[in-house]
Amino acid sequence: MDKDTDNIEELNTSKTDIKVPEEEACEAEDAQEETEESKPVDNPKAVIGAVLFSVGNSVEYKKLANVLGRDVDETRSLVNELKAEYDGNDDCGFTIIELEGSVQMCSKASMYEHLIKIAKVPKAYSLTDSMLETLSIIAYKQPVTKLEIEKIRGVSSDHAVNRLMEYGLVTELGRLQAPGRPLLFGTTEEFLRSFNVTSLDDLPTASPDRIEEFKKEAAEEAEVTLGI
Repeated sequence: MDKDTDNIEELNTSKTDIKVPEEEACEAEDAQEETEESKPVDNPKAVIGAVLFSVGNSVEYKKLANVLGRDVDETRSLVNELKAEYDGNDDCGFTIIELEGSVQMCSKASMYEHLIKIAKVPKAYSLTDSMLETLSIIAYKQPVTKLEIEKIRGVSSDHAVNRLMEYGLVTELGRLQAPGRPLLFGTTEEFLRSFNVTSLDDLPTASPDRIEEFKKEAAEEAEVTLGI
């Protein structure tokens, strides 16, 4: 995994950036906007709520901090205060969730039964044992190639990876700088949301015994598939 990461960093740093006058002008404008936005706002929690509600998707703490004119730690504290206010108010249907250095406003789980009466019900998907095994390997070893996944499982994982990508739980992270330049895969924010995990650091520690179980189950799966 560390070797793969080093290869990605080497690939990224090997690119040569050529700036044209127009790009330099845009950078100057961005810097000016950032300076203007760095002034502390008087009503930070109201701004946080407005930003998260309007954007809809997750917003990085550092971007939110820039809007508020505060540092990331203070911004995180303000977000936690606002979340506590939302969660402690039964008349409020919103809450805030954290996703790997970002935050997002969403409806409370208790509102689901009311939302489905008017909103489109999300398409439910089920994960087979092979898909769960593949997802676990990707989650713990990302960025990881299909070849590495298959070495652990002992069988082809094309179908499992493709379905996980269809469900939005897995995505392509780039290509490994190696012969054939194989694709690298990793989990998404949707994975964190679906499994109620704030960060990949919160995942339970994967024991070597569990990895061996994956290999054994994959071998049994292969025998059934081949009719052995």
